[in-house]
Amino acid sequence: MTSSEIVAAYLTARRAQGVQLKSAARTLRQFVRVIDNRSLDALTSQDIAAFLQGRGALSGTWRTRRSLLTGLYRFAVARGYAFSSPLPELLPKLPPSLTPYVYSREELQRLFSATAILDSPWSRLQADTYRTLLLLLYGAGLRVSEAIGLKLRDVDLSGHVLTVRNSKFYKSRLVPVGPQLVTALNDYLDRRSNLPFPEGPDSSFLCSRSGCRLYYQRVVTLFQRVRAAANIPIPAGERRPPRLHDLRHTAAVHRVLHWYRTGKNVQALLPHLATYLGHVDIRATQRYLQMTPELLQEASYRFAIYARQTSVSEADDA
Repeated sequence: MTSSEIVAAYLTARRAQGVQLKSAARTLRQFVRVIDNRSLDALTSQDIAAFLQGRGALSGTWRTRRSLLTGLYRFAVARGYAFSSPLPELLPKLPPSLTPYVYSREELQRLFSATAILDSPWSRLQADTYRTLLLLLYGAGLRVSEAIGLKLRDVDLSGHVLTVRNSKFYKSRLVPVGPQLVTALNDYLDRRSNLPFPEGPDSSFLCSRSGCRLYYQRVVTLFQRVRAAANIPIPAGERRPPRLHDLRHTAAVHRVLHWYRTGKNVQALLPHLATYLGHVDIRATQRYLQMTPELLQEASYRFAIYARQTSVSEADDA
């Protein structure tokens, strides 16, 4: 079998297990192109090392690619499509993982305002569409792919709810939205009605000038223009600038901060946040909420209150 046929069979098998592998599929198809669709058994360790390295500096992408190829070769060897795996046993010293960025509320306002730079005479709704995308990522905590995948029928503004269909692990969920976001979505929908609806109610809610779905990579690329216009630089000590996906991370952190500051039982509420974000279990949410200075301060404050109350109670018992 050719490498492209093995990749197709592997993706089919994994998707049958409930894993979407959208970005993984793009990477594996890139792998097929780089190796000129040669047989997996014809590849040397040097071929694999060149693909893992890529053209730029060594980064976390190396680890991601190796993980994908490990799964592919395990699948191929188990089914007799390949005799062995030439993947390296030892991992190089990789740079530390990117630290998720938490935008301040003032930075969020600058981002929303900076979308105006995307205004174009050839695509008059582009700036409004992009601003609405940012509002969805922060206001509803959606993944980028979930936001651009929303169809008109998924946006129930009278019921204040979004239907996110077949997201990660093929799960769907209902996402309630607040009144301010509903107002913004209504305003956008009024303007979007001037664009085509190529698939009727199944047309994309956020769309290009032709009424079609936005391209993920194009959306991510435009964000760097907006971020630069909003004057949000690369944080000190980091190798890359804040990402579009960090808006979802920010939404989660801001929600937990609000709970801390209003005296809510955060541990009891975390499972609800996990469900809202579409996480498989609470551990994913806990990793998502790695300690930021603000969260650490609030957690320390709550612990100090608990410690004082415990001391007073023990003193009374004595």
